[in-house]
Amino acid sequence: MKVCYVTDRKALSAAPGEQTRLLLEKMESAARAGVDWIQIREKDMCGRELADLVLEALRRIPRACRILLNDRLDVALGARAGGVHLAESSVPVADAKRLVAGKAGGADFLIGVSVHSLASARAAAHGGADYAIFGPVFETPSKAAFGRPQGLAQLGNVCANVRMPVLAIGGITTATVRGCIEAGAAGVAAVRLFQDSEELGELMRELHA
Repeated sequence: MKVCYVTDRKALSAAPGEQTRLLLEKMESAARAGVDWIQIREKDMCGRELADLVLEALRRIPRACRILLNDRLDVALGARAGGVHLAESSVPVADAKRLVAGKAGGADFLIGVSVHSLASARAAAHGGADYAIFGPVFETPSKAAFGRPQGLAQLGNVCANVRMPVLAIGGITTATVRGCIEAGAAGVAAVRLFQDSEELGELMRELHA
């Protein structure tokens, strides 16, 4: 089961000047606890800030944890991140694949997409996406803009009809993980589950139980 921590430094209980430092500490703790991927999703940061954040994360975090950068393919490639996570309305996956081809480290570079319907999941798979994150599966404030929760039945429908790993997002807790995996998800992604946890090692053991 893949476990992905999606970052949101603005949600951390810290003064604005301390949020990036605290975020890096959270990322390092999550990686050392066994999180597989960290998706850096700091939409208000400029390219230079994102590159600095990726580079510092790569310096601190064990190589077993892959750093994915939200939407900024150019920065992800320049900073040698482990992949890019595209929005549903971002650059088409096939175009991103062409840009990555031939680049240093391109063969191991992941391209994922956020999807909110079976149609968009199929389009991502057809374009060659390495994975998709589908949601919101359950109710959650951070995904309210994407409409009502889609539920486990729709998650299962998407997982059954695309040939790529699908991770579930939206309202993920230790109590809801098993249902997602039983529906066919290859893993889960979350923000608050990781950022609010004070015992990440214990959390990871519960997720994999």
